[in-house]
Amino acid sequence: MRRIIAAISLVFSTIILSTIALTGSLFYNKGLVIHKLSHFWAFLHLKLCGVKVLSKGRENLLNPPYIIMCNHQSALDIFVLYIALPFLFKWVAKRQLFSIPFVGWIMKRAGYISIDRENPRDGLKAINDAAQKIREGMSVIVFPEGTRSKDGKLLPFKKGVFSLAVRAGVPVIPIGINGTSRLQPKGSLMPEEKGTVYVNIGEPVLVGGDKATEKARIMNEVKVSIERMMANN
Repeated sequence: MRRIIAAISLVFSTIILSTIALTGSLFYNKGLVIHKLSHFWAFLHLKLCGVKVLSKGRENLLNPPYIIMCNHQSALDIFVLYIALPFLFKWVAKRQLFSIPFVGWIMKRAGYISIDRENPRDGLKAINDAAQKIREGMSVIVFPEGTRSKDGKLLPFKKGVFSLAVRAGVPVIPIGINGTSRLQPKGSLMPEEKGTVYVNIGEPVLVGGDKATEKARIMNEVKVSIERMMANN
C-alpha cells in the first residue's frame, strides 16, 4: 500500500509542483524557485517511501562552484542528492530526458545542461558552454558512469565529464552513495522497501591545466575516492 500511495503522490506532485515552478519562475529567480520546489518534491517522495538520508562530509562543500561526481545506482539517487547537498546546483543529463513532459520542461527552464552522446560535435559544444557557466559560478552534478549500475558496483567512467572538469578548472567533489540500489534496483519504478541511504561527500579534487595526463589523474583520483566512500556507511 505504501508503494501505491507513494507512486500516486509522485505523479501528482510532479505535475503540480512543476506547474507551480514554471509559473513562479516567470516572476522570481527561476533557478532558486525551481531548486527549492525540487528539494520539496524530493523530500515528499522520500518521506512517503520511508527512505532516510544520512550524509557525511558537508564540511568539504565550503567554496562552490564545484563539479560534483557521484556513483549512480538507482533512480532514487536524484531524490537523495537534492536532500544531501546544501546549495543550489544543476544537472548534466542526456538530451532525451529533456523531452519528458513536466520533468523535461522544468529541466529546460532551470537551465540544466543537455548532452547529446550520439552527436560528438554538439556534445563538445555543450561541454564548452557548460564549462563557461561553471567558471561563472554554477555548480553541476554529473554521473561519470553515464548510466545506472545493475549490481551497485562502480561502472567504467565516461571520459567526457573529465574533459568538462579540465575545461571548467574548478574542484571536483566525489560523492559515494550507498543503499539506493538495494532499496530501488535498476528497473524498479519505486523503492521496494524502507531504509536508509548513506551519502559520503569526499574532499575536493583540485584541477590544474588541461593536458591529457591531468584528465587521467582526475579520473583516477575521483574513482578511488568514490570506491572508498561506497564501502563506508
